Amino acid sequence: MPKQIDETHDPKLESWVESANDPETDFPLQNLPFTGMLVELSDDDGPASDLTIELCVLLGDMMIDINALAEAGQLNGLIPELPELLYVPTSAVFIPSFRAALRKRLVALFGVSVDRGVREKISKDCLVPADDVQPLMPFLPPPDYTDFYASVHHATNVGSMFRPDNPLLPNYKWIPVGYHGRSSTVVPSGVSVRRPVGQTAPAEEGGAPGFGSCRMLDYELEMGVIVGAGNEIGEAIPIERAEDHILGLCLLNDWSARDMQKWEYQPLGPFLAKNFATSVSPYIVTMEALAPFRAPRFERPAGDPAPLPHLDCDRDREAGALDITLEVFLQTAEMKKRGLSPHRLSRGNFKDMYWTVAQMLTHHASNGCAMRPGDLLGSGTVSGPTRDSRGCLLELTWDGDPWANPPVKASGAERTPIELPSGEQRKFLEDGDEVIIKGYCERDGFRRIGFGECRGVIKPSKKG
Repeated sequence: MPKQIDETHDPKLESWVESANDPETDFPLQNLPFTGMLVELSDDDGPASDLTIELCVLLGDMMIDINALAEAGQLNGLIPELPELLYVPTSAVFIPSFRAALRKRLVALFGVSVDRGVREKISKDCLVPADDVQPLMPFLPPPDYTDFYASVHHATNVGSMFRPDNPLLPNYKWIPVGYHGRSSTVVPSGVSVRRPVGQTAPAEEGGAPGFGSCRMLDYELEMGVIVGAGNEIGEAIPIERAEDHILGLCLLNDWSARDMQKWEYQPLGPFLAKNFATSVSPYIVTMEALAPFRAPRFERPAGDPAPLPHLDCDRDREAGALDITLEVFLQTAEMKKRGLSPHRLSRGNFKDMYWTVAQMLTHHASNGCAMRPGDLLGSGTVSGPTRDSRGCLLELTWDGDPWANPPVKASGAERTPIELPSGEQRKFLEDGDEVIIKGYCERDGFRRIGFGECRGVIKPSKKG
């Protein structure tokens, strides 16, 4: 069920961590996203023997070490045997009741009214400047990864490039279409992405395909959905309870090799064109934090079928969408050299998705597929009905517009390049380009919260 608004969402809440009170911060006391910090484990007899990701919460520009907070006795009474449940991947954050209790405890501990002695002890023992460490998604690599295709605007745009008179295949409006991705190449924000090498379509019909560096490298603006509680194999997840199985959301970039994709995607869909890298932001904004930013589910046009009963319920219709503004920026190597700021390519909103996160998860498990805590679901490219809300270069540079009245038809080859402040042009990404994705939620009567950034720089392909 969608989480409820409570005292932890009060816009008047302020923290003794001053950076959390900055109106421009993504991470005020009303947010409290989960993140991770890489630490060395050592035994009593010698030096560090292993590495693990320790669970943290971001507040302003400080990371709250949840394990240190527990060891200081500040989380007593939340759940039994707490210390054993704070380490990834057996983390207590997968338990909804614990998350709600932890959120309230953190608001109390880090609010301005907390006892000065408690404040001083927490500040000394449990806070780490975020600039001193590299925050990581706590569940990385994820146990499993599935990517969906949930934006009807994206699906229609892409379909119109190749099938202008029939852009959507018959199943699109009946099921959330997806494919099984590769969890081993899900990488943290900031890690460079190497241009992939692969097969591309023959230059002439009947000829042999080419093999070499991708020439049509693209990004895809997406949200990542992190599974909380799982389900047993053979058991479904009813849509009425789907959000009890979702921990929260992050930013996601599904890097795509369009020339390789065009050659390989039939008949079984994406493969090597997609699985070379997927970037994720380090912060999981919880479903509890997102409670004030719910919206009615995308209104289907007249004539579209209603979802089948197992993908439909009152709460999902009324508040299944999430009002998240998403932006993509590009900064080329030349722009960096000249000190030019990143150029915004697009701005869209996650509430424009045809399928909700609950529908995606319910569909995924409807055949008895076992979901595991920490599994990652990609939403698919987030695109809107206008050109400036398209979520990838494949769409942004395409000259067609199926949403115009009458529709503007164009082939996939008819493209207008993006003009950049440096005088450069882009139809697809070049080596040295950095893609930056940002996301935030705003609504009157509530504090703005954000998702931070998801970044990646393109490196040249490896030869030989």
